Amino acid sequence: MKKVKTIIKLNISAGEATAAPPVGPALGQHGLPIMDFVKAFNEKTQDQKGTILPAVITVYEDRTFSFIVKKPPVAELIKKAAALEKGSGTAGKDMVAKLSKDQAKKIAEEKMPDLNATNIDAAVKIVEGTARSMGVEVSE
Repeated sequence: MKKVKTIIKLNISAGEATAAPPVGPALGQHGLPIMDFVKAFNEKTQDQKGTILPAVITVYEDRTFSFIVKKPPVAELIKKAAALEKGSGTAGKDMVAKLSKDQAKKIAEEKMPDLNATNIDAAVKIVEGTARSMGVEVSE
């Protein structure tokens, strides 16, 4: 078993990782081969190009690494479902879009493996909370 040195969490655009910040500096400070990660990440996420994906990179003492790619953040999924560029600057006052309960449930089902929820109802509540904080109204 290799000894873990650290864990790095980054949000990177799928299929478009480069050695530029945030990837380069985050990996460089731990002495990792940056281009090896960039190539591996881009190959693995080529089919989801343009979507922002969280990557959890485990760095080992011997300067090797492994990484897992998670599902897109809930906010990204909400923006895609509501066809938004960005959320409201003043959430709670200005509602910028509406999301149906079905759309919220679909997002919750897609994101379920990454959420800290035991059932789909709890996952839907997490999605609704994120939507509210973005100024997106969830209607029946």
